[in-house]
Amino acid sequence: MRNVLQLIDSFDQGGSERQAVQLTKLLHQSGKFKVHVACLSSRGVLKSELEEIGFREIPEFRLSSFYNLAAAKQVRRFASLLKDWKIDVVHTHDFYTNIFGMTAAALARVPAPIASRRESSKRAGYKRRVERGAYRLARAVVANCDSVRQQLIAEGVSEDKIVTIHNGLNTERFAPRADFNRAEVLASLGIDVEPSARFVAIVANLRPVKDHRTFLKAMQIVNQAVPEAAFLLAGEGDLLQSLQEFAGELGIASRVVFLGRCSRTEDVLGLSEVCVLSSASEGFSNSILEYMAAGKPVVATDVGGACEAITQETGFLVEPGDYEKMAEHVIFLLQNPDKSAAMGRTARIVASNQFSTTRQLERVEKLYESLLSS
Repeated sequence: MRNVLQLIDSFDQGGSERQAVQLTKLLHQSGKFKVHVACLSSRGVLKSELEEIGFREIPEFRLSSFYNLAAAKQVRRFASLLKDWKIDVVHTHDFYTNIFGMTAAALARVPAPIASRRESSKRAGYKRRVERGAYRLARAVVANCDSVRQQLIAEGVSEDKIVTIHNGLNTERFAPRADFNRAEVLASLGIDVEPSARFVAIVANLRPVKDHRTFLKAMQIVNQAVPEAAFLLAGEGDLLQSLQEFAGELGIASRVVFLGRCSRTEDVLGLSEVCVLSSASEGFSNSILEYMAAGKPVVATDVGGACEAITQETGFLVEPGDYEKMAEHVIFLLQNPDKSAAMGRTARIVASNQFSTTRQLERVEKLYESLLSS
């Protein structure tokens, strides 16, 4: 059996980390390869998911910088581990693991080093140059949507080296439940609103790139047209206080609920009629897939791979920062519940057919086998 190693940055609840942990679990359950895991930092709640399935000892290669003697020592240490474990495939998942992992894989002469690009935002010039060096060392570069693929090509990465594999999602986790109890869920999440409230949700960590200010400005307009609307923000981050203050300035603080880090996204989406993503930049959004799997219509900014998931049958796309058009679409969906429900049903079918974990696993295993057989 061939040995595959997943190099993960950390176990925080970011999109890249969640996808990497999920892929590790899928590969482990499949049994086609012997799966190993290493990380640059062992912090984060996702680590317990791997510990539960037997990954008790996960080597850590902590870095303070890429440009010092300590980093060189860690690269050599990782290369030694790759040789000792006879690793055939090293798969990295983001900027930092790409550079660290591809360098060590080259030193260890790993047969199939695979890098990844998961975001469409452009890095500073020197970082792009360093990352291009990592891509040259890779035999394949996985893009999580065609938009990212085109960006890689524009940056000079060989088209033949790039493989598009969309994010996968356990769609059954988000399936609408016949026994869903709205009152119980509201109480368990600590949401104190009137029983008739109609929820619009956004699931995104509170970081500048997610542009929650555009979301809140749009929801101010929505609140004027649909006074019973209330707004759920699931996610954590340093912008919490400033966004709470901004909601107050907009006069909608009483209609906005900041839920913080939420392990029960499916319940948040179960409460919601419409789901929104206001990001200024994305690769291929996990949140959009979760919205669709939950059977909800989506209003999102047209960035990254959003247009590869959202069509006129499943939701609406708006330009980044266009809070007026965002509000217009949300109001339409709230005021036309039959149309909204139909779009949500179609969204769930699309998510199940095109973006399942089964499809993701098949494509990843096919890539590994192709590289190893050549």
